[in-house]
Amino acid sequence: MESLATSGTPLHAPYTFSFMRRGRSLKPEEGMPTAAQPTEQTPNPYENSIKTISIITTVEEFWSTYNFLRRPNDLPTTTDYHFFREGIKPTWEDSNNAKGGKWIIRLPKGLASRYWEEVILALIGGQFVGVPDGEICGIVVSIRYSEDILGIWNKTSTDTIIVERLRDAIKKVLQLPTFANMEYKPHQNSIQDKSSFRNTHVWKSKSGGGGGGGSAPPPPGPDARRSGSWGEDNRKPRRGGGESDRAWR
Repeated sequence: MESLATSGTPLHAPYTFSFMRRGRSLKPEEGMPTAAQPTEQTPNPYENSIKTISIITTVEEFWSTYNFLRRPNDLPTTTDYHFFREGIKPTWEDSNNAKGGKWIIRLPKGLASRYWEEVILALIGGQFVGVPDGEICGIVVSIRYSEDILGIWNKTSTDTIIVERLRDAIKKVLQLPTFANMEYKPHQNSIQDKSSFRNTHVWKSKSGGGGGGGSAPPPPGPDARRSGSWGEDNRKPRRGGGESDRAWR
């Protein structure tokens, strides 16, 4: 039997780091442009633009890769990082994602590196308490012009209990500010409107705590509106005491 020094400390599941840089054919706020829909003869340009960085199976492999990656705050605009279970592509159409969706957190510029690190460490560390094993497909951080966006993808968008549990676990793991909003969007809706971040259902915290206080999101309809995760009033970072200050350290 191999020693830990040789084989490393295994993760509960293998993961893949990948990235993509969106060009003109892939609009910054879109998934797959209408003109670029794949056929048997035409490959999917979105999928082809995703580049694998490394497949991670042990704690040691994770850190050897992560420590040499540029942090999200230092990435060029319209770049995405993906951290997905091995075998699951970061695409809406993947069989593991087709019936799922994602929770969306819009971040003021400068916060992406901290939250990206915290959420992927929580994922490999099994800190999403109450969420079924294997329910989280992966995590995406998207670097954009005026904000950065964190997306936590899950397998099941139609199970209200699972969606709520994931929402509450995310808020607890990231210790989000009490005024932070979260948005949810099923991937089938994204396929229909060809958009990652439009027409989302906004969940707003009512309790001011680390979870709960809102209803699980129904599939967003034509009247669904997006709201910045940090509130309609675009609040600035607070100074002084308070649990929400942590978000801007």
